[in-house]
Amino acid sequence: MDQRFQDFCRQYKKNKLAVFGLILLLVMILACIFAPLLTPYHYGAQSLPDRFQGPSSSHLFGTDEFGRDIFTRILYGGRISFFVGLGSTLVSLVLGSILGALAGFFEGWLDAFIMRIMDIFLSIPQLVLAIAIAAALGGGIGNVVLAVSLSSLPRYARIMRGSVLSVKAQEYIEAARTTGASQGRILFAHILPNCLGPIIVQATIGVGVAILSAASLSFVGVGIAPPTPEWGGMLSTGRTYIRDYPHLTLFPGLAIALSIFALNVVGDGIRDAFDPKQRRA
Repeated sequence: MDQRFQDFCRQYKKNKLAVFGLILLLVMILACIFAPLLTPYHYGAQSLPDRFQGPSSSHLFGTDEFGRDIFTRILYGGRISFFVGLGSTLVSLVLGSILGALAGFFEGWLDAFIMRIMDIFLSIPQLVLAIAIAAALGGGIGNVVLAVSLSSLPRYARIMRGSVLSVKAQEYIEAARTTGASQGRILFAHILPNCLGPIIVQATIGVGVAILSAASLSFVGVGIAPPTPEWGGMLSTGRTYIRDYPHLTLFPGLAIALSIFALNVVGDGIRDAFDPKQRRA
């Protein structure tokens, strides 16, 4: 096993909260993946006589206004939430890293052009921009992924640009140039591998932000449309009955809160593990 990976794992395990967050995150993801094994109900199965039941042995989280099992819908909704979070983060990570690397490495007019476009994106609040894009494109999982990824793109571009500018000024990059290494080799073999730490940390935290953004889109009605289960959509529907049947919003809200909490503490743990100041000789 690579020594750097061993050092990373050793540092990460020192953060007990981060380890707990990783375990919680894995449990939630596995529960969503194996949802058919954990619940006997279908997420769309309705039973009007069983409407608005509270938590019980037959319905762990109760039932909604159509008699559908909330626990089942949260598990299947988690599939969509995690897919949107991971998918949109991956898209924005790749595109933002490419744009940021090009801007930081070549500088000049290309840097100014790319960064001014990113500044235009940053001048609009991320959630407002995501809502505008989703409303223009329409609902659906693919459009939600695109809307969330485009709205978070500038963050990754600016982080990668800053990392590339910092690494490019190091002496070993100058040494690579003097040996005749090509621009492409310098960028991909020497610079980018040393810029992965900050971008990985941001991506880990960004998944939680993406999940929250996707839930917000569904909450305001421009995201995943019912009857497809999605945590934000379940919150939006349940708010109508929140005074009489609070469990309709309690459990989807907890699912969102726990997933974002787990992703944030995992991101903090990764950041600390990458920090050379945290390492012992």
